[in-house]
Amino acid sequence: MAVQTAEKKATVGFKPLKDRCFVSYTEELERTAGGIYIPDAAKEKPQRGKIEAVGADVKSVKIGDIVLFDKYSGSKINVEGTDYLIIKEEDILGIFDK
Repeated sequence: MAVQTAEKKATVGFKPLKDRCFVSYTEELERTAGGIYIPDAAKEKPQRGKIEAVGADVKSVKIGDIVLFDKYSGSKINVEGTDYLIIKEEDILGIFDK
């Protein structure tokens, strides 16, 4: 459970600093009309993820928001078998309505 205090710490015990966001995401498989899967290296589209924790300087997004971000933004990390991304708030393109 995420803590909603000034620290805004993630469930895995990670607290992003300043204007950083801690995002969980999944890489979506994309197929052509003929049924061929396009590898991740060939895709250059934005991705979506869920905000798990935010730094103290983040103002536009909050924990639980589903956001859109560029494919190659941020730093990928793996914590306890789950992929996460640490991105700057400015790299977030938008927030999806719930």
